[in-house]
Amino acid sequence: MVKAKKYVVKRHFEGVPKRDDFDIIEYELPPLKNGEVLVKTEWVSVDPYQRAYNNRYPVPYDQFGFQLGVVEDSKDPRFPVGTKVVSHKGWCTHSIGNASEPKSVMDVIYKAPELKGLSPSLAIGTVGMPGATAYFGFLEICQPKQGDTVVVTGAAGAVGSIVGQLAKIKGCKVIGFAGSEDKVAWLEKELGFDKAYNYKTVNVHEVLQVAAPNGVDCYFDNVGGEISSIIISHMNTFGRVAVCGSISAYNDNVLELPKAPILQIHLVKSQLKIEGFLVHRWVNRWSEAFADLSRWILEGKLKPREHVTEGFDRIYDAFVGMLAGENTGKAVVKL
Repeated sequence: MVKAKKYVVKRHFEGVPKRDDFDIIEYELPPLKNGEVLVKTEWVSVDPYQRAYNNRYPVPYDQFGFQLGVVEDSKDPRFPVGTKVVSHKGWCTHSIGNASEPKSVMDVIYKAPELKGLSPSLAIGTVGMPGATAYFGFLEICQPKQGDTVVVTGAAGAVGSIVGQLAKIKGCKVIGFAGSEDKVAWLEKELGFDKAYNYKTVNVHEVLQVAAPNGVDCYFDNVGGEISSIIISHMNTFGRVAVCGSISAYNDNVLELPKAPILQIHLVKSQLKIEGFLVHRWVNRWSEAFADLSRWILEGKLKPREHVTEGFDRIYDAFVGMLAGENTGKAVVKL
């Protein structure tokens, strides 16, 4: 018998998630059945959607999330012992999965992409779900053209930092908003953003008048809130908006969400297209994204960055730190 530990959510979050919203449970895994694999977790991903989706499930539930692990025992010849796999088994030390019976994306198990010497943790970051989110959300919905002006909020996060770099690869002008001066410096000096701003210290309307005097063509929205209404008011005719998330409100009561200026005047005047999306829409094409993203990393066109926390007992700390914006790049936990 294999002994394992996992985080179980015992109450729905109110405001910022609290440590005592979780129990850490020790348990024994059953013997493998035909078609199953036993995976030892090596890396765990913490992401904003884990907060946003909290109320969707009755408690108690096992905390979900993407993870990278190694197959320790197998009754599936496609996944021999030693194979690196990505799954959505969440915050646990070991798991059992069956790649032949995915009822949803939550059950998917696939071999980690070949990363040619790069950190295997990129398989849950830039060459994983966050990378696919940036790739399809930006390229499919925003449909950038060379010379376009692109604005990204949450620009120093796991998804936003990739979107900005993809925009540069596509020949666009890129403006990013982030939450600290260190993040602003990283975006401009390391990632090549044309301009970046600390949204906490600037007048967003005024800086956009300077940085985007000819208007904004594409906006990749990770945060929602008033800043998004302001950016949308600067958009050109037939501008495109990809709405990935609204992290500015994830800790708020859904019945008392913050208010922002109405958009309809600008939507009609500029004939804008705004589309929300879930990356699961393109799950059958993720491998296409991973091939391009890993190639661009190896060519030096894409610079991934990770915020690494170590230890199973510190997954909670990494999670609330990510929600507070303490990470630059992708927040991951090494077990």
